[in-house]
Amino acid sequence: MKVILASASPRRRELIKQTGVDFTVIPSDAEEIADRSLPPHIYVERLAELKASSVAANVPGTVLGADTVVVFEGEIIGKPSSRECAVKTLKRLSGKCHMVITGYCVIYGENHEKRKVGHAESKVYFNDLSNEMIEEYVATGLPMDKAGSYGVQDGFPIVAKVDGSLSNVIGLPVEDLTEIFKEIANE
Repeated sequence: MKVILASASPRRRELIKQTGVDFTVIPSDAEEIADRSLPPHIYVERLAELKASSVAANVPGTVLGADTVVVFEGEIIGKPSSRECAVKTLKRLSGKCHMVITGYCVIYGENHEKRKVGHAESKVYFNDLSNEMIEEYVATGLPMDKAGSYGVQDGFPIVAKVDGSLSNVIGLPVEDLTEIFKEIANE
């Protein structure tokens, strides 16, 4: 099976390799507009479907779209809009627990008539972060393209523990998608 990944994310590229499928990358150009008043799992599923649909409209084949958010105290936290926003978010999350939810949509079939839409959730526990460490981390620029202003894989001691899928926290629930690709291959 060959899959088209509708994402420019280098992290998602690395993660999809773990599913064992052959893939190419065609980033979605869809404007990421969804209603933030929706429950977070519906919100990310809609964005994933929007991204997959925008690519599927132009190319044949199986298309995967995904979107990841951090949810803290009921609020959806996406990518930071500025350095100051990243610092503020990391200070809010310091020493606390939050959810990471990744929505995914796989569009397939001869005429893209089939869809598998879902999401994965992981609990993430942060270490207590010093102001100095937060400033040092943000100065690297690494938080700027990540939901919640952090990457568990970035090499900083931010995360104490993850309950659930680590790959989900990075941006793609490999375990779920491996099963979905097996199901599709057997249809």
